Amino acid sequence: MIFSAIALCLTNDGWASEIKYVASTAIVEHPALNAIRDGLRDGLRNKGYDDSTLKFTFESAQGSPATAAQIARKLAGAGPDVIVPITTPSAQAVVASSNHIPVVFSAISDPVGANLVQDLDKPSATVTGIADIPDFGKSLAMVKAIVPSAQTIGIPHNPGEPNAVDALARIRAAANITGIKIIATTAHRSSDVQAAAQALVGKVDAIYIPLDNTVVSALESVLKVGIDNRIPVFATDTHSVERGSVAALGYDQYDIGLQTADIVDKILKGARVSDIPVAMPRLVQLYVNARAAEQMGVNIPQDVLKQAAHVVR
Repeated sequence: MIFSAIALCLTNDGWASEIKYVASTAIVEHPALNAIRDGLRDGLRNKGYDDSTLKFTFESAQGSPATAAQIARKLAGAGPDVIVPITTPSAQAVVASSNHIPVVFSAISDPVGANLVQDLDKPSATVTGIADIPDFGKSLAMVKAIVPSAQTIGIPHNPGEPNAVDALARIRAAANITGIKIIATTAHRSSDVQAAAQALVGKVDAIYIPLDNTVVSALESVLKVGIDNRIPVFATDTHSVERGSVAALGYDQYDIGLQTADIVDKILKGARVSDIPVAMPRLVQLYVNARAAEQMGVNIPQDVLKQAAHVVR
């Protein structure tokens, strides 16, 4: 995806200047991540950049860490003005490959734990971005509000994905407070996701999908298990609700992209990366899917429906 291939443009005062180049990459493509990418692209357009002033590229690693590392090295050699990695694996690869190009990460659940920055308020000289750390306590409360009898929740996850490991730890900590039991199953590849979901049948009252790109990219296989076995499936990101999950209390992924564009714009206009703290998303919304709930044997209470920003029927 390319905004422009033009090498030079004229500024308002008539002087020629180099075109700005923003390169983005993600470990995989799925609707939630695509929304962030689209928000980034549209946000830059909203700032006044167009085909004559900005080159914008995007590359997916297709779920492969090795490909993510390859893309990161290529981008470091290409020398864009800013690199925007979406997802933890891509961000880690980019930061490891480039120590001089500004990096604005997006959709990172634990930037400190992923060794991207040491302090959210005081990022490094070249790395800052948007951290989407969910409030899993509220998410579990959402599950209980819709399925009051839920005592055990299943979590399919990829233990090789740092953000998924962090999410599972945070979910366990929140569950310990509420007395909910967590059963986790593993899916190292998207092809393993259905088996990981199937392994939860007969053991859990609900399935919850964390910010795990491996699982989210194969969400439909989890939804099939939920429908076939009348187990409600909940999600962290709202786009998964539109795909068929029962509900999610999550961030607006497109707006995260717009926020990311705000930071990129500041850097393109000369701001120092170290002066821009890591930000949190602005919008948290409840999405529910009444049709999916019925398919999975759940009736969504009216008070929950009234709180929802969006209801899929």
